[in-house]
Amino acid sequence: MSQILIGEILACLMFIGVIGVLLIGFPVAFSLAGTALIFGVIGWLMGVYDPSNYGSLIGRYIGLMSSETLVAVPLFVFMGVMLERSGIAERLLLTMGKLFGNLRGGLGISVIIVGAMLAASTGVVGATVVTMGLISLPAMLRAGYDPKLATGVICASGTLGQIIPPSTVLIFMGDMLSGINAQVQMEKGNFAPEPVSVGALFAGALLPGFLLVGLYLAWVIIKAIIDPKAAPATPVPQDEKKDLFREVMVALVPPLLLIIAVLGSILGGIATPTEAASVGSVGAMMLAIANRKFTLSILRQAVVSTATITSMVFIILFGAAVFSIVFRMMGGDNLVHAFLSNMPGGAIGATIVVMFIMFLLGFILDTFEIIFIVIPITAPVLLTLGVDPIWLGVMVGVNLQTSFLTPPFGFALFYLRGVAPSGVSTAMIYRGVIPFVILQIIALIILFAFPQLVTWLPGTIYH
Repeated sequence: MSQILIGEILACLMFIGVIGVLLIGFPVAFSLAGTALIFGVIGWLMGVYDPSNYGSLIGRYIGLMSSETLVAVPLFVFMGVMLERSGIAERLLLTMGKLFGNLRGGLGISVIIVGAMLAASTGVVGATVVTMGLISLPAMLRAGYDPKLATGVICASGTLGQIIPPSTVLIFMGDMLSGINAQVQMEKGNFAPEPVSVGALFAGALLPGFLLVGLYLAWVIIKAIIDPKAAPATPVPQDEKKDLFREVMVALVPPLLLIIAVLGSILGGIATPTEAASVGSVGAMMLAIANRKFTLSILRQAVVSTATITSMVFIILFGAAVFSIVFRMMGGDNLVHAFLSNMPGGAIGATIVVMFIMFLLGFILDTFEIIFIVIPITAPVLLTLGVDPIWLGVMVGVNLQTSFLTPPFGFALFYLRGVAPSGVSTAMIYRGVIPFVILQIIALIILFAFPQLVTWLPGTIYH
């Protein structure tokens, strides 16, 4: 048996092995690095892997830790955590509920709109689902909403933070795709490739995010028309209508200004994502002060939570770097290249296969784990085949948002299950998200058929 074949077999076994270790329940970062180190030793003993390759990790780690782009991650996480504790979500949900209460399905509509706004101002999926589950689910159930519709709306709108900027997932993907695209273009002989910036990825994700919001709203409206009992109106008492306009302005204007300040400055080229994130963090603290929710205790909680989340993500990234080096140096990347290049349908066929694999991995792995493992392995092949890097990044984001919702392992379902009343069964939550999973798949099909929905805005802004 040739050394090349032995290396490729070990690379395949390593990929399967790391999935198995994760299913057993070992921590992700240590599973990735540990499995890679074990297979690296096996490969070294069999003469197909050189341990000196680990030396390149030092430069990679220093590059990650000194990356100005990735500094935006803890800043956006801090912004999201601070907004979660500032009471802005609660005020938005209550006020928008009153605004749309006279319409059938009005509460569902308000939850989707608030979910989109929180996604655009926080980008933290778990916090959004939990916050809306605690505040809006009891209100929707009291109003007589079908529990399946109520839970589906909350899970779906809560996961919009996965794709609507400033998503932390898009920041990491932008950073990775930028390096991969530069390498692929240089191999093709293009020594001055167009850079793939996080700002361009944010711009590309904007219209798909609106598309998803539109599909969710359309489903709630259709459901309210064909089954009025599932989404009844909740009329606002006459005495509360007098101050409704002022309440809407107070609840709506501050987060809108924050969104404009953060996203507008990035898309307008005024600030980098890191600079905008720092402005957003200060803005989140100012909103907490304005809502009289800012205390040293809350600030400490926000800082500790930010440090915990950021450390977790970067440790996974470091473990994934070890996995990626061993996989590539044992010939795994050549195997993946041959496999995807020979797919029927060329670039589109290869992309569909990668998307399907990512969707399946979404049942058992977190979003960051998937992109850190799969993107470095598959993106070089797809970009070599001519796939647009911005389109690929956005498609991956929408796809992983779909797996976030899909029973039985969707993470959003577990977030909501943790805060849902005892009268709402797990089966109700599972059945409630199915229409929204179908809407997500429809969105993916639309983005496949019309890639201009992704590429038009960044092409207009950055050219």
